[in-house]
Amino acid sequence: MSSVRQRQLKFGAILAGVGTDFSQWRDPELPPNASIDIDWYIHNARLAEEARFDLVFIVDSPFITPDTAPHFLNRLEPLTLLSALAVSTSRIGLVGTLTTTYWEPYNVARLFGSLDHISKGRAGWNVVTTGLEGASRNYGKDKHLDHALRYQRAEEFVDVVKGLWDSYEDDAFPYDRENDVFLDKSKQHALNHKGEFLSVAGPLALSRSPQGYPVIFQAGDSNAGRQLGAQIADGTFAAVEDFESAQEYYHDLKTRAKALGRDPDSIHVLPGIAPIIAETDEEAREIAVEREGGLEIAVEREGGLDIDKKLVALGRAFNYHDFRQYPLDAPFPDISNLTLNSYKGHAERILRGVNAGKLTLRQAAERYGSWRLSFVGSPETVANEIERWFVGNAADGFNIRVTSPRDFKLFRERVIPILQERGLFRTEYEGTTLRDHLGLSVPENRWTARKREESSRADAA
Repeated sequence: MSSVRQRQLKFGAILAGVGTDFSQWRDPELPPNASIDIDWYIHNARLAEEARFDLVFIVDSPFITPDTAPHFLNRLEPLTLLSALAVSTSRIGLVGTLTTTYWEPYNVARLFGSLDHISKGRAGWNVVTTGLEGASRNYGKDKHLDHALRYQRAEEFVDVVKGLWDSYEDDAFPYDRENDVFLDKSKQHALNHKGEFLSVAGPLALSRSPQGYPVIFQAGDSNAGRQLGAQIADGTFAAVEDFESAQEYYHDLKTRAKALGRDPDSIHVLPGIAPIIAETDEEAREIAVEREGGLEIAVEREGGLDIDKKLVALGRAFNYHDFRQYPLDAPFPDISNLTLNSYKGHAERILRGVNAGKLTLRQAAERYGSWRLSFVGSPETVANEIERWFVGNAADGFNIRVTSPRDFKLFRERVIPILQERGLFRTEYEGTTLRDHLGLSVPENRWTARKREESSRADAA
């Protein structure tokens, strides 16, 4: 029998409360305050853990408008929330979003390092650069940092955070009561970083966590975003629309990683999906139509609210540009005056699709104004589609959006067992940390590595 370990799916649960679309919050089984209800998060994190998910994921954004999707209007801060989940679960990974554009490295290093200690090695940081220009005014800035500069800052930022996580070598604290030695001072290291964007002295007042570094995730689809992901990420939360675009992203990211001297298999690509599952494909499609079509038709008769919401969702990629000012059935408006200094990769992808299909504004809103990547069908159909993407190198796993209790229950209880029977997903956790779940090694402390290399050179001489 071969000793080579079979590649297996990785699953994250996006705990999205009342939803990042505009309709799910009306589900009568969903608490209307789910996005600020810690009991809702704990309950669903435990369900994901019982199903042996790799991680839960908390999305975030530092800017809203009155038209923002329900979950973003009123939700808990990620690190506070994840700290509560850390003491309410025991094995599942805990991943949260913090921006490199409007935070400081010392704060981020301390927060995620603390979460990794509290959770005994289950923390992960989703690195983002903040797309929405309005965020600048929430942090005392008159102008949003340019897209290219945001990514340059992010690269330096992550390097500084990792440097702070290395402030202490692993055996810096002997806790030797007999000889009154709490700290081996030779194993504490100030960073003394002075770079293009950041100046951080250190050291961080926190020992290395069980994972060495919390796991690094990244979400960005522009050229700069993909390059940053290939350079720094252990996993990416890919924004893709279909199988072909997912394959292209997967191949491109892993090719970039290899060119940088990294093992491409060390980066896990996890697109986000929102499966709709029923006993039969026909029933699932009817549910999808009701959510995406029938509901829209019913509401349009009362004033077109749903198409308005899709226009708002479309506009978010363009820094909440108000597309409601244009005729719906005219050609897509000329927005060449916009800088795209927002969610650049997403905005560019929309414009490519609009131009290729010569879409009207209504058609663009229908295609891009809602979460399109929904695997729809019976449990076996959805499992087959997941396997197709996995085997076809379009994904290493998936982030499952958790809002509807019914959808999540059916995925856990009907789809997961099929994937387990096929040997594609674990039946038990094999380790205790998020790095264990993802098959990632613990990075060596840079100061320990430097001493080892210096010792080897001295021995060779």
